[in-house]
Formats: sequence, structure tokens, C-alpha cells
Amino acid sequence: MKLVSWNVNGLRACVKKGFLDYFNEVNADIFCLQETKLQEGQIELELDGYEQYWNYALKKGYSGTAVFTRVKPISVKYGVGDLETEDEGRIITLEFEGFYLVNVYTPNAKRDLARLPYRLEWEDEMRVYLKQLEDVKPVIMCGDLNVAHADIDLKNANSNRGNSGFTLEERGKMTDLLAEGFVDTFRYFYPEQEGAYSWWSYMNKVRERNIGWRIDYFIASEQLAPILKNASIDAHILGSDHCPVILELK
Repeated sequence: MKLVSWNVNGLRACVKKGFLDYFNEVNADIFCLQETKLQEGQIELELDGYEQYWNYALKKGYSGTAVFTRVKPISVKYGVGDLETEDEGRIITLEFEGFYLVNVYTPNAKRDLARLPYRLEWEDEMRVYLKQLEDVKPVIMCGDLNVAHADIDLKNANSNRGNSGFTLEERGKMTDLLAEGFVDTFRYFYPEQEGAYSWWSYMNKVRERNIGWRIDYFIASEQLAPILKNASIDAHILGSDHCPVILELK
């Protein structure tokens, strides 16, 4: 089984830049999107053989998630409990026979860290939610989690310490989650691989020089480790400031 996650930074724009070519080429069983930036009725995708699930933000042109799946889910849930960011279309949970899949677009703390307190509250709520799901069956969470966990996960660690996405607080929340029995699947397979990034600034030649961050993840329950086959990053795929990340299961 192949799962793909991609922050498309505006699906309509990404479609014009080759999204469907990649979608057809990668041939995923489940394809998750973040930052779709559209409302219901603003795009029609003909994806033969796939069920489509969308969580739109109330604010136009902002946030939003979607999941396209060949495997019909047992159930689908949008949002988590009373999190106010349900209005931002950030979470879709699909229940399958062997696991829950949680597609997430984590809030950015903002450049001035104005949203950091809420971001940390979000992280605590998500950790509780994931553990509640795990009481029923294993969990796979994917998406743009807006944090580079360790120095190896971004090009310029020293100059970015304390910046949004690389604060001690945000990184600590990821550490806390992994300590609860979850695995960063890319690091499970490639614990020491440097230069593996999934997001690059649009600044001149930044992507060409691979000055990036790894902020897009597949996080899985440790009990799924025996069926993890591989994790990869399709850094050569353009169309967004993020690239797709992939998880393969046996």
C-alpha cells in the first residue's frame, strides 16, 4: 500500500503546474493534501477509482485539507473535538480496517510567534486525540506539521534556532509525541540522512541550492513498524513550495 502526502499550497495553482501528471504517475492508494486553499465547488477533479473527502476552511483561499482514497474508509471525521481550528479545515481522520489515517495541516506559529501559544495547545490536543484513536487501532498521521524536529531536518539550524517552526517549544512537542509510542517513519529508515527536505522558501535559488526544511511527515504507531516498507521524499516534484512525501506499507 502506498500513501502520499503533499502540501500543494493552493490546489488550483498546483493543478496548472502538473499535479495530475504526478498524481497519475505515483499511483497512490491514499493521497492526502494540505493547504488546498479553495471552497466547495471551486474545483472538479476526475479521479477514477478514488473516493474524495474534503475539509474546507471557512475563510476563502486559506488552509484546507483533502484525502483521495481507493480504499473506502469505514468512517470519516472532520476536525477534533472542540478545537477552534476546525473552522480552518485542518484535520481529516479516516478509519480503515488496519489503522486510522489522520491528515493534518498544523497551524504555523507565525513569524513573530504570535500564534505559538495556540500552536502548543493544538499539539497537546492532537497528542491526546491520537492516543485515544490508538486505544482502538494503530494510527498513521501525515501532513505538513510545520516543525523541523532536529538539526538534521533543516539546512541552517544555527541561524534558525528560535524561529517559527524551529523553536524549542515546537520541537519539544514533536519529541513528546514520539515518546508516546510513535515513529517518524522517514527517520526510522534514514536516521542520519542529511539534505532531505520537503519545503523550500520561494526566495531566489533557495530550492536549487537545497536550502530547505523537512516539515512534512508520516508519523506511525510503533506497533505498525513490522509493516513499514519504506519512506521517501519526492524532492524533484515541483508545483508547490513543498514536495510530496511517501510511505509504503507491506
